[in-house]
Amino acid sequence: MLAAGVTGFATGFALILAIGAQNAFVLRQGLARQHVFWLCLLCATSDAVLITAGVMGFGYLVTLYPAFPQIMAWGGAAFLAVYGALRLLAAYQGDYAMQVAGVSASLWRVLATGAAFTWLNPHVYLDTLGLVGAVSTQFTETALKAAFGAGAVLASYTFFFTLGYGARLLAPVMQSARAWRRLDLLIGLVMWALAVKLVS
Repeated sequence: MLAAGVTGFATGFALILAIGAQNAFVLRQGLARQHVFWLCLLCATSDAVLITAGVMGFGYLVTLYPAFPQIMAWGGAAFLAVYGALRLLAAYQGDYAMQVAGVSASLWRVLATGAAFTWLNPHVYLDTLGLVGAVSTQFTETALKAAFGAGAVLASYTFFFTLGYGARLLAPVMQSARAWRRLDLLIGLVMWALAVKLVS
């Protein structure tokens, strides 16, 4: 049971560790200290729902709907391209008085953006429904499969809350408009690179 749980944790953590659009957004909110708890809860819980679905055997969704990955790729690329452009525009304009002063965007706006990064990202379906679901097939007993899934879910909660709250360690270097401009420039370029990668 413990071995299955550890395998699930390691699998989930390895898949989520790569820097992506969702992680970059959580990092940015963590640096801004804006609605960190609710955003991390949203991202981790969304992952938990998808991981559970993958472990329960819904990984064959792609085989049932072959066009699904391509549709998600184009939709996700469009969203990343727009968000990347907004971050680059913000970097160009350089108006970071709100961020430096610690003024927060609305909770619902942050959650809506976080949800879009989660549910419009085709990689999340590949990782959770596909890869996690595939690895879970090595455990045939229900208890072991459940332990594996619980481990993967725990990895997601651990990662997002560590990223969100750990970001504040970088807060001292984010006290100027120049630092926020560099962060937005980096995030914008990452978003565009990810968008290109999705459709190439």
